[in-house]
Amino acid sequence: MAVIITPWANRQIDALSAGRFADLDIAHLLEELRDMGRCERNELENRLVILLAHLLKWQFQYGRLAERWKEFKGDSWRSTIVEQRDRIPRRLDKSPGLKSGLSGLIEEIYSDAAGLAAKVTGIRINCFPSVCPYTQEQILDDLLQGPGVPARYRLGKLIIDKARGAHHG
Repeated sequence: MAVIITPWANRQIDALSAGRFADLDIAHLLEELRDMGRCERNELENRLVILLAHLLKWQFQYGRLAERWKEFKGDSWRSTIVEQRDRIPRRLDKSPGLKSGLSGLIEEIYSDAAGLAAKVTGIRINCFPSVCPYTQEQILDDLLQGPGVPARYRLGKLIIDKARGAHHG
């Protein structure tokens, strides 16, 4: 994606590069920086909601669908999980300031993800854990497993004991 730099931004870059700090449009620079941070956080938030909703679908619905329809493999779900797990760390690498608030963001948006999973699956929201059942490491891990997922469809192992304890205990 090409980045479009406006004439105003070019003037700010030139002033900074030349050390002409008095020529900087400080108020608007601050506004631009705040907007950039909000955009980056919103993108991360959206990706996490999608990823968490798909992890919940995988854990709570996959087995039922695979039992009913032998041909159901969950390829599109798996593809979405893989894509989000690939893109989230890249977003964090590009915006390292987002890393420190990641666990708080996960807690903040989990209810949105559970709501989305409930709407898409038709499973009542109270059937999902009330707090995120996955650790940050599990969320971003490239491995995937859920109850009833046949070995041939697994990407690996996602530890879900914590989640099982949260709603099966």
